[in-house]
Formats: sequence, C-alpha cells, structure tokens
Amino acid sequence: MMRRPLATLAAAALTATLLAPAPAARAADPPVNLALTGTATASSVELDRADFVAAHVNDGDTSTRWSSAYQDDNWVQIQLAQPAKVDHVKLTWPNACARDFVLQTSADGRTWTDVAALQRDTCPRTDVIDVLAEEPVGYVRMQGRKRWAAYGYSISEFEIWDGPPAAPAPTLGLIPRPVSVTETGAAPFTLHSNTRVLAQGDGAQAPAGYLARLLRRATGQKLKVAENGHGPAPIIIEVGAGKGPEGHEDEGYTLSVTAGEIRLRAATPNGALNGVQTLRQLLPQWVESKEAVDATWTVPAVQVTDYPRFAHRGMMLDVARSFYPVDEVKTYIDAAALFKVNRLHLHLTDDQGWRIVIDDPATNPSGIDYGLLTRVGGGTAMTERGTEPAVTGFYTKADYAEIVRYAGENGMTVIPEIDMPGHVNSALHSVPQLNTAGSQPRPAAGQTTVPHNGTGAVGYSSFDANSAVTYEFVEHVLAEIAAMTPGPYLHIGGDEAHVTSHTDYVRMVDAFTAHVNSLGKTVVGWNEYAGSALPQDNAVVQFWNGDRNAVARAVNNRGAKVVLSPAPHAYSPQKQDSRQPDGGTWACGGPCGLDRHYNWDPGTYIPGIQESSVLGVESAVWGEFIRRVPQAQYYAYPRIIATAEAGWTPQAQRDYTDFKTRLSKMGGRLTVQGTNFFPTADVAWRTEILGPPVTAAAGRPSGATWTVTAPGKTAAGLGAVITWSDGVKETPAPVTEREASIPGMRINAAFTVTSTRSFDREGSYTGTLTVRSPGEAPVTGTLEVTVR
Repeated sequence: MMRRPLATLAAAALTATLLAPAPAARAADPPVNLALTGTATASSVELDRADFVAAHVNDGDTSTRWSSAYQDDNWVQIQLAQPAKVDHVKLTWPNACARDFVLQTSADGRTWTDVAALQRDTCPRTDVIDVLAEEPVGYVRMQGRKRWAAYGYSISEFEIWDGPPAAPAPTLGLIPRPVSVTETGAAPFTLHSNTRVLAQGDGAQAPAGYLARLLRRATGQKLKVAENGHGPAPIIIEVGAGKGPEGHEDEGYTLSVTAGEIRLRAATPNGALNGVQTLRQLLPQWVESKEAVDATWTVPAVQVTDYPRFAHRGMMLDVARSFYPVDEVKTYIDAAALFKVNRLHLHLTDDQGWRIVIDDPATNPSGIDYGLLTRVGGGTAMTERGTEPAVTGFYTKADYAEIVRYAGENGMTVIPEIDMPGHVNSALHSVPQLNTAGSQPRPAAGQTTVPHNGTGAVGYSSFDANSAVTYEFVEHVLAEIAAMTPGPYLHIGGDEAHVTSHTDYVRMVDAFTAHVNSLGKTVVGWNEYAGSALPQDNAVVQFWNGDRNAVARAVNNRGAKVVLSPAPHAYSPQKQDSRQPDGGTWACGGPCGLDRHYNWDPGTYIPGIQESSVLGVESAVWGEFIRRVPQAQYYAYPRIIATAEAGWTPQAQRDYTDFKTRLSKMGGRLTVQGTNFFPTADVAWRTEILGPPVTAAAGRPSGATWTVTAPGKTAAGLGAVITWSDGVKETPAPVTEREASIPGMRINAAFTVTSTRSFDREGSYTGTLTVRSPGEAPVTGTLEVTVR
C-alpha cells in the first residue's frame, strides 16, 4: 500500500518547520526561445520529403515535424543566430521518439560536448533538459543512438531557452472552485497549541470531529472538540437552520477566516463537512501527512460562500472484475473526499464475479443456496490482462456495513449495483437453478451451470425472462441489498444485454424496477433501460454511451433524473495520455485526456431537458486490467478531480487554464496523502519544500534533511544545491523510495535531500536548499541548524 508518503518525515516529525518556498527572482526580461531565429540542419530527411525537412523543428508550429531516415545514427541541430548562454532545451517528440540519445552543444559546429545522455521508456513525449551553459553556445544537437521503432526520429519542436520561466503565480489551489471566494489581504489565521474546535448546533459534532482528527494526526496537537469554551484562535463550526446560504441549505456553507478565528456555518452536517474540506485545502499541504509535522500552521484570510451545482458528484469502483478489500475501498474514499465527492457507486456483480453475501430467505421455493454466489462467484475474477492475476474475494454483511459507515463519515452515500439481466455469467456459474431453458449461455452437456468466463467479453449472458426462478432470485437479492443499504438508491445495471430480446429485456427490467420501487428505494440503471416503464418520478438514468434522446424521453415522460458518466468525459481506464501502454482508446478515438474530462457541460449534455433534471456526474473506474487501488487511482486521478469540479462549480466560472493552475498546487498535497496520480503533461506541477530545524553536536554530521514534493520528477532530473549562511555549498543527490514510471503505473513519492556537512563551531547556521527541475524556476526552502 502507498500510505507512507514522506520517506523521512517520521524522523523529522518532532522538530519540523514548514517554510514556504521563496519564488525565484524574476529576470528583467522573460526567457527567449533562441531556436526560433536559428538555422536547423539534419543528417537526413525521411524519404527526402519537403514536409519532413529540418526547418520544421524550429518553426514554432507543433503540427509540423522533422523526420529522419530509418537508421539509429541520425541527428538534427540548430545553429543559433549568434552565440548565447543556454539555460535548457525542450524536445517535443510527436510519435517516432528516441529511446536513447545525447544532447550536445558546440561553439563552432565541429567540436561537440555531451550535455546529457538520456534513455526514455515512453513515446510520444516531451523531454526538457538542463544545459546551464556557463559560456556562449553556438550550436545545439540531438544525436540519436537508438530509435523507438522501425521508423526514424521525429521532432516537432526543438526549443532552446536562454533562461528559466518565471516562478508560478500564487494560488489558493481550491478544487472544486468555490462559488465565491475573496482573499481579504488581512493577517492569516495561525493554529495555536490551545486552539479548540467548537461544535455548535445539532449535527456540528461529526464535521468538527472529522476536522479535529485530521489536524491531530498532522500537527500532533490535542485540538479538543467542545460546544463552548475560551481560548486563542478557535475554529467554530455552526450547524443549524438559517446558517447556510439561502436556497442552498442541503450542502452549502460559508467560511470566514481572520487572524483571530475561523468560523464555518452551514444548515446541515453535510454542508459543514464540505466547508471542512475547503478549510483542509487552505491549510499547508503537509496536513495530509499520516505523521505529526511541527509546522507553522496558517490559513489565509478569506471569505467563502459555496454550494454545489449538482447534488450527485459520484465515483464508481468496479469490484466485480477484480476485487478491492475493505481497506482499499477506504483508501479510495479517503482521496476523493477531499474534492467533495459524495456518492460511492459499487459495481458489485458482473460476468466475472459476485462480491456481496446474500443470505437464504425464510421461504425458498426453488431451494436456491444463495451462499453459492460468494462461495463460487466470490472466488472468480478476470483471467486475462493486467499486471497480475485479478483479485478474488467478497464482502460479508459486516464488511459492507463498514464501507457504508466509513463512506458516510466522509460525506458519501453508497449506491450498490447488481448488474442484470445481462452481465450475469457469475450468477449462472454459481447457482444451478438459474440455468433454465432461456438463460444464456447454456451449460455444456452433463453440466448444471455455465463455465466461468474471466475474459473482457460483454453482452453474451442473460437471465431467462420466462422462468419464475429468475424473478424469485432477483426479488430476494434486491430485498437483501435494500435492507443492507441505508441510502435511497439501488442500481440494477441494465446495460449491454445483447443476447436478450427486446421483449424479454423490457419484461425483466420492468419487473426489477417495480420491485425496487416497492422496497422504498429509487432505482438507478444504465441508459439502455431508459425505454422501459420506469417508476414514475422515482428513477435515475445513468448515461454512459448511446441514445441521448431516449434519456430525454425518460425524463420528460417518466419524470426520471439523470446521472452523467459519458465515456469520453468520465470513463477510466481509457488512456489519459498516449504515453500509457495500457488503457482503452475507443471512447475518444485516442486518449481521453484531462481536458476531455473537464471541458464539457453536464447541464446541456442531454438535449431537450432542463438542467434541473440532471442529478449530477460520476467518474467510473472499470476493472478489465486494473488491479488494486494504486492502479485504480493512477487511471482515475487527476481526471476524477475534473469530474468533481464539473459537478460542483457553476459552468460560467469554470475555466480549464485556471483549473490547471489550481491543480498544479494540488500535486504536492496528493503526494503527501499518498494518492497515486498520473502526472498529466500539460499541468505545471509545483515543487514544495519542508525544512525541519536541527540541533547537532559540533564535529558531527548535522543530518539536516529537507523533504521535497515534485510530482512527475525523477531523482536524476532534480538538481539540488544547499547554500549555508557561512558560504559553504553542497550538491547532494535527492533520493526517493519510489521513482515515477508511466509504464509501471506509479507516481513518485516525495524526495529527501540530506546534508552531510559537519559544523566545527557552536552557533546557528541557516541552510537554503535550492531545487531546480529542467525548464522550471528554482524553488528554495530554508532550515536552521543549531550547533552545540
């Protein structure tokens, strides 16, 4: 499990001090891409075609490219208009990359100096390489050593920059973006050792306790929760009628932060919990640590009024194809709660497995042993794809109750799904009585059940619409699930029933939805069931793909509500990026990037309905090849964060560039939290530094250590220099317990940078760590060493 986000944080916990990174000084002039005025030449051109000549690498147009002949030993170079100092180079490879190449510089075009030799394992990609030339450079060359495949090398842009970019502008980094947030410019709130969390009003205790537990863990402070009390810098949570934003009482809140107090007001506990999540994001990112950090815990002075656009901001986890034990489901909940996700949809059954215990009924006409569903179906899963065998298992009723409880503690309602009348091979494989004349597929001669099928095939299984056993079985299963589920929803699937005739499909679905209605629940189903006789004003259609007009008719004729999970905008594991070797491409005709998950409007997606009929949005993680929570997170994040904002923030206030800016600050928080997210290429993930003060003995290494969050970076690509107040410099190598790997489906852990210096004299010394990633502004953090 990836729950140890800071490799050396435990050692620094007792004495750590948070020092905000100081932005690098801005140059008088912005950096210049010197390549644009240079002259490009190459060793060869693919097929001698004019549209592949070297001049395309520095024309400022990424839609053109240079391509070489089909040999490894090829190069492309740029002669600068005049010799100049070079800070870094950026190479954009559109498809035919180099697996192995050398970046070289030259003063005269004859004698070359190797700047860096690089081997890469993804394509297409962008490489940013520090040159940091002390003397003027006349030429820069990419010398290929090994191609990606049988073709040559292709570069669409060869950029040569004379300086680093400016430091990124400050941002609060709040996601989802609140409806209204104002930074007052006043002094920030600072957490005091005697701060109390005051829970005032019926329902305030739960969100207050949630906040206190989070803060106790990271700060090491006691943070008592009380109804009243005196003391410095209180955090006051008020819950009661009239305390939330008018017209948005269910989940809205207001948050006021001054130097003297934090005051959070809401009409409901859910509204207060939403405010707690916003307050959490305003605290330093180290609040996500699982170990105590002695930091200066400040919150900027702000005024926030906030409430969601849609009531349903969901996430679906496919536990049927590959199982997720309870602790992994909790991990998935932990990460999403930060972004005000409030629905957990569990896909509990499918062709590959059955994941929930069903007890035998008191009256059992067909003599079905319902325990077979988990004794047999709980022991099967996917048998193809994936980096490891799919996980088998199932939830007991106690397990399920714990998931429901934990989800509720984090503001989430659980929506269980029993997928039918298709996607039922596991049930047919487990229960002989379900294998009647009209069920599909059919058992082999001499067998009482169909074989297990762990492939990714869909649409081949079906219950028998003409068998009384089908309805007996379904009614009991749904009754059991309803009894276990305090939330208002039951999901019956209804998708991809390709071998079920339309007449049989409608007959079964009408019976199933009517039964859910009789149980006092609201039925949910995928959009294929939109044409059935849905319970009037008590059904939800979840759209994923297909006929949007049928969904509109269900809304207008049956009073249904809509949850939107359109595959191009909400489905994982579609690829996020073409660098990923695994993942689907069918939904978008290629990768479904972060921009696709952000840039859509749920309010207008279904034609012919009002936005008021849209219940909300949901991100879906399917399990054909995903194994375990780290991989699920790698494909879901950060796209699920985009979906959360699509469900919360008013459309007029949503902007992708602004979202990426806020998300860039969130990367370090996710790192500290231990969330395994994908390092989206067009997000300028920020670097943050934690520097703990140290007390050392004279003549011995001080052990001064900084912790650095730098998402998507490698230890080799992270330059570090320590400058001491007495002028001494060190160049230690950053280390991490986990390097980033896109093929390996993992983000890097935090880095540690440790000084080896000894101090001979007593006194106080200030160490400034400067961290530099190629093509980015330097980031600094300081710490104090007291020598005795």
